[in-house]
Amino acid sequence: QVQLVESGGGLVQAGDSLRLSCTASTRTFSMYAMGWFRQAPGKEREFVAAISRSGTRDYVDSVKGRFTISRDNAKNTVYLQMNSLKPEDTAIYYCAARFTTSFNYYSLLSHYAYWGQGTQVTVSS
Repeated sequence: QVQLVESGGGLVQAGDSLRLSCTASTRTFSMYAMGWFRQAPGKEREFVAAISRSGTRDYVDSVKGRFTISRDNAKNTVYLQMNSLKPEDTAIYYCAARFTTSFNYYSLLSHYAYWGQGTQVTVSS
């Protein structure tokens, strides 16, 4: 069982930046593909970004050019750097992990077995 703990959320103004972190409780972090999802009030949880074991990345169109996902296997941590934040980015952000022997990234909720508790990001206009 892998536990994921997110941090870094907060209240910011439009145009500001935040960096989210997600640390995994596993000695085999390099064997996990990682993803970030978000859920706004009254909406379904949606894909934001994913990173494969080899570092290839994928993003939802609405965050391309503003968000960057990265990972540090030595620290068992995945990051989401969020720049030029907009009010529509307001949501609870969740980290997710999938054990895999492949080098694919994954963008569907059903691909992931492990989830963090979420961290709130609020962007005021």
